[in-house]
Amino acid sequence: MTTNMPFFTRDGDTFHPTEVANGPWDPKSLHGRVIVGLLGFAIEERHSGPEFVPARLTVDMFRLPTIDKPINVTTSLVRDGLRIRVVEAEFVSGGVSMARASCQLLRRTQNPEGNVWSPPNWDVPRPSDIPKPTDPRLGMNGKWMTRPIVGHMGSLGPRRLWMSEVRELVAGVPMTPFVHVAVGADFASPFANAGDQGLGYINSDVTIYLHRLPVTNWIGFEVVNHHATDGVAIGECWLYDEQGPIGTATVAALAQRKPMANPSKR
Repeated sequence: MTTNMPFFTRDGDTFHPTEVANGPWDPKSLHGRVIVGLLGFAIEERHSGPEFVPARLTVDMFRLPTIDKPINVTTSLVRDGLRIRVVEAEFVSGGVSMARASCQLLRRTQNPEGNVWSPPNWDVPRPSDIPKPTDPRLGMNGKWMTRPIVGHMGSLGPRRLWMSEVRELVAGVPMTPFVHVAVGADFASPFANAGDQGLGYINSDVTIYLHRLPVTNWIGFEVVNHHATDGVAIGECWLYDEQGPIGTATVAALAQRKPMANPSKR
């Protein structure tokens, strides 16, 4: 695996996955992070602007694209209002619809006067103060970087870590703050839903809520919820940058017959 190989190359409106875009469930299929990331990339590139914040991105993943098929993303502007802009997007692989997204962009203004309760900011070490992990599987062998804070995948207790990207989503295009979050948000599923027997759930969606965009490359994940019944799970992580909270990432997931191995166990 080439360290800085991008996830996609681009030829006009067509995107071609590279070998590092594969996912954990099947080496011939795409990773959820690149599906969410590319939908966010296309929406932002075509419909965003500095006066708007992408406050919510929901991605439904109903088929598993393979790594050998070209990708096209279509977008449509559903609503272009003064304060609210709504965009829909479709992820098409080899001519077949594989995923879709809905994004709500809200115009920046000012907070109203008064105080509103919010959870206390987390008090954790900065990424630069945390040793680099020795197990490469924590970053899926070079797909991203992590700095564990507390707990690990499958640990029974609090789980927190920092994550940063090490490669471009699309060749030659630096990641914007929004794309940075969109690519990383799929991690909420394994981080929240892994148990002491490994990861037994595959997520079918990702929803990101942001009240602001990150201003640092490191994104913090804190597991705050997991519940499951009859093979259907939900998971949630609060998201941070090095200056404080930025939003949340939530997922729905379904049980896999054969759980993935727990990366904390050899």
